Amino acid sequence: MNTNSLQQHVNEPTRGNNILDLVMTTTDLSINGLEVTDKIGDHQMIDFSLEVQDPNTRTQHKQVLDYKRANLELMKEELGSYNYEVLMNYKNAEECYMIPKDKIATATDHHIPRKRIRPINNPPWFSQEIKRLITARQHSYRRLKRYQTEPHRQEHIHACRAVKRTIKST
Repeated sequence: MNTNSLQQHVNEPTRGNNILDLVMTTTDLSINGLEVTDKIGDHQMIDFSLEVQDPNTRTQHKQVLDYKRANLELMKEELGSYNYEVLMNYKNAEECYMIPKDKIATATDHHIPRKRIRPINNPPWFSQEIKRLITARQHSYRRLKRYQTEPHRQEHIHACRAVKRTIKST
């Protein structure tokens, strides 16, 4: 079960001296108050509550590094100012790995600002192709409203059908 990232929560026998009834979850799910209780036939009932996050709740903004505004020259200068031979002298391999790793992390924090990005809460079927087709449909609608000609009307009808066809095929 560990190879599939599953965790078994029932640790008491549920039929005779055997554990036959299982409650398995991924390790990031929370099971509360699991009890093996009254018998139903020759099995015992398992009672528990499962904590799940509401899928409709919006996630928080994410902080990412803003490489466009990074001061790479100062970062390069800071990283070049260390004498790595002296820092790594008489160290084992793990410590020699951690020294530049920590120095790079510190320089990154000093010289690369962070920016907040909005989470993308699109459903799994909403692919880049569907997004591109919807954008094309919106552009064709704007042209139709602006020019009101038959070719623009046909273009918009074709764009609408392309979006519908692609969504249905996913």
